[in-house]
Amino acid sequence: MKLYALSDLHVSHPHNRRAFERLGARPDDWLILAGDLCESPDDLAFVFGVATARFAKVFWVPGNHELWSVPKGSARGVARYEALVALCREAGVVSPEDPYVAWPGPGAPCVIAPLFLLYDYSFRPAGVPAEAALDWALEEGLLCTDEALLHADPYPSKAAWCRARCEQTVARLAALDPGCETVLVNHFPLRYDLSSTPAIPRFSIWCGTRRTEDWHRRFRARAVVSGHLHIRATAYRDGVRFEEVSLGYPRQWRAEAGVDAYLREILPGPSP
Repeated sequence: MKLYALSDLHVSHPHNRRAFERLGARPDDWLILAGDLCESPDDLAFVFGVATARFAKVFWVPGNHELWSVPKGSARGVARYEALVALCREAGVVSPEDPYVAWPGPGAPCVIAPLFLLYDYSFRPAGVPAEAALDWALEEGLLCTDEALLHADPYPSKAAWCRARCEQTVARLAALDPGCETVLVNHFPLRYDLSSTPAIPRFSIWCGTRRTEDWHRRFRARAVVSGHLHIRATAYRDGVRFEEVSLGYPRQWRAEAGVDAYLREILPGPSP
């Protein structure tokens, strides 16, 4: 039995959609879908249908693309997120609003913890004040599409929504048995030093929150899973394995390998 992870499927691209539809069956294994699967609820239902037909259990966390209010006039902010959680429940997919699921495989007691934390523009150099973060990115011609399509209603800002989500999540994680390890799953990286996109470094402000910098230690992570960067990588911090598990846009992966080649094994995972 294995736990795999994959993110950033972007199935609105026909190339990616067709490839994901050919995903092989692993009826004894579990799958994490770590966000940015698509933009529309219909496409999300398609992804869930493929995944649940091939894996014994499926987990999902939202990326920024799922939270975009498209088409124009569709649900915004919390209402949008709650509608996506409802889709999870219809499909039998575990969301951040469900109880954490215990891993039945070998090793110390461990739970899979899907998180929805968003970002608050704090992934920026110390010399850049919060109120200047957007201007700092604009100096390099960067403006994330989220600024037009991702809304925080009824919160006054995405930073406020992020703060609320972090506070709620800390309470849940702190309530776990102290002898229990975790697999922390969030679309956005949990650490600033793992949020780098070398071609566009100032994009970091849309990549997470410094509130989570120590969560891998604080909540006894066996592994931390994220996507968003479209830069597949394995890194270690304090002996904890961090996995960026993006597939990406069609130009960012090899079609001849198939989507199966990009599944990342999280548990049991590689030997130390």
